[in-house]
Amino acid sequence: MNPITSPLLADLYQFTMLQTYLEQDMQQTAVFELFVRKLPPGRNFLVAAGLEQVLEFLENMQFSAEELDWLATRFPPQVIDYLEHFRFEGDVHAMPEGTVFFPNEPILRITAPMPQAQLVESRIINLLHFETLIASKAARSVQVAPDKLLVDFGMRRAHGAEAGLLAARASYLAGFSGTATVLAGALYDIPVFGTMAHSFIQAHGDESLAFEHFARSHPDNTILLIDTYDTEAAAHKTVALANKLKADHIGIKGVRLDSGDLAAHAKNVRQILDNGGLHGTTIFASGNLDEYKLQTLLAARAPIDGFGIGTALDISIDAPSLDCAYKLQESAGKARRKRSEGKATWPGRKQVYRLFTDDGYIDGDTVTLEDDDPQPGTPLIQPFMRAGKRLQPKPSLHELRQQTLVNYDGLPSAMITLETANAYPVTISEALKALARQLDQEQFLHDQKIVLPEK
Repeated sequence: MNPITSPLLADLYQFTMLQTYLEQDMQQTAVFELFVRKLPPGRNFLVAAGLEQVLEFLENMQFSAEELDWLATRFPPQVIDYLEHFRFEGDVHAMPEGTVFFPNEPILRITAPMPQAQLVESRIINLLHFETLIASKAARSVQVAPDKLLVDFGMRRAHGAEAGLLAARASYLAGFSGTATVLAGALYDIPVFGTMAHSFIQAHGDESLAFEHFARSHPDNTILLIDTYDTEAAAHKTVALANKLKADHIGIKGVRLDSGDLAAHAKNVRQILDNGGLHGTTIFASGNLDEYKLQTLLAARAPIDGFGIGTALDISIDAPSLDCAYKLQESAGKARRKRSEGKATWPGRKQVYRLFTDDGYIDGDTVTLEDDDPQPGTPLIQPFMRAGKRLQPKPSLHELRQQTLVNYDGLPSAMITLETANAYPVTISEALKALARQLDQEQFLHDQKIVLPEK
């Protein structure tokens, strides 16, 4: 069993419900939607991500003989026979990856036979939740430092291998420049960045010798880590080495700082490098950074050209989860509505329309029923899969990243700061409210029925 692609990567109740659906012949068309109930503290918007992984999962979902044998020890033959021939046959509508969105707006809709739509729930939430979480976190650093090199450094502290890979993908989609994770570069064609560790310096004993060995091994990409011992002293050694390497036409591309007062060190190092004629040598900083520390460093006018952001990004340290849900909105052609206290849902298949100002800034969204009269604005939910087949070729991650950056251009200035802005206006249409009232009334009348005993 492949632990990443196995359809057993699901909650047990998906299979227990599937058994009952099959036994009761409940294979009617069902519609589920995934949405976020509220923004995490400090967030002004979210960035949709992970749709590509969902489509891949649905396209390729099938059960191996080994998986069926394991399930056969727990479920009856009817279930095993159904799963043996399982292929996803449903439709997928969604907001494109990189779309900015807000609470109560569905970012994905699954329309499929009830057993299928239910079975895929857990993995769909798992994929969309995580990548959206990380993309939305990464977007904050992109907004703070839009002209800086931003590199994902977080794989080693991510919550598992897949999390590290998908964090690299999500952060690049959100506007990061690249990642330090090599496999992410191979899988997703993301630019890969890296220098050296302090252990490389320590292994040599002599810092200058370590610098020279590295420069001669990597003459076209010499970036030196200079804070193992004395940062400013290492900057002077860098200048001396640059002069020594001139005869071999090797330049020092950059230096990296990873500890201490980064702003102060950067200013001192910049002066040392400039005095030594290394005006084109860049300064890259890392070390427990996040968007707030980036903002502080930039406000201090620290001469830093790029940043490596690790743990805080890959675990979204200040907001490690989203309050998202995948809920049934229609069954057998009838709208459904959950009415749980604090978790009520808006029923039916929905569309989201977005208004823009004359200057091109987003100016309010309307959530309404898909079959309602078109509302003013641009519809955000698009078809991506029909009857289990993609409707368009797979876009490149570079294309998605570029569109995400274009989407940021439509954000009002108040929304791209780290301060909490006024809530973006998301209007629930009158048609949708009316349907909710109708279902509530029908449910009330149903609950009030008095069943008379037979005479």
